[in-house]
Amino acid sequence: MHLRPIASIVTAVALLTGCASTIDQDGLEKRTAQAIGRTVGQFTITDRSEETGGRINYTVNTREGLAYRCYLYGVTGLQKAMTFGQTPHSDAICTAMVGGQNRGTNQGSAASGQRGRSAGGECNALLRAAGRC
Repeated sequence: MHLRPIASIVTAVALLTGCASTIDQDGLEKRTAQAIGRTVGQFTITDRSEETGGRINYTVNTREGLAYRCYLYGVTGLQKAMTFGQTPHSDAICTAMVGGQNRGTNQGSAASGQRGRSAGGECNALLRAAGRC
């Protein structure tokens, strides 16, 4: 008879905390560093917001003046509990924002980690179509 109120409270707490992501700042920075090709400490994370379902949206600014808009999916408390902690957070997905301080650089190339030409200096059809040759 006394278990019913306790079960109701536990269920309510689980539902309320189940939508918030469980990733910490360190994990967010490590995934972002991998996505933008920088080491942790060479950028700042601002404008962090969370959506239901664990999606985290945020802005990244590098020391060089580049800006990225990023998101990742973090495991929610409910997902973590239901899978016994076996569901991982996603990788960060980042897009370079056009119009940063370094307008003379190709920010799209910086985001993908690729130069305008391949290592051999050749221009292939994809690079020509993208206007990078």
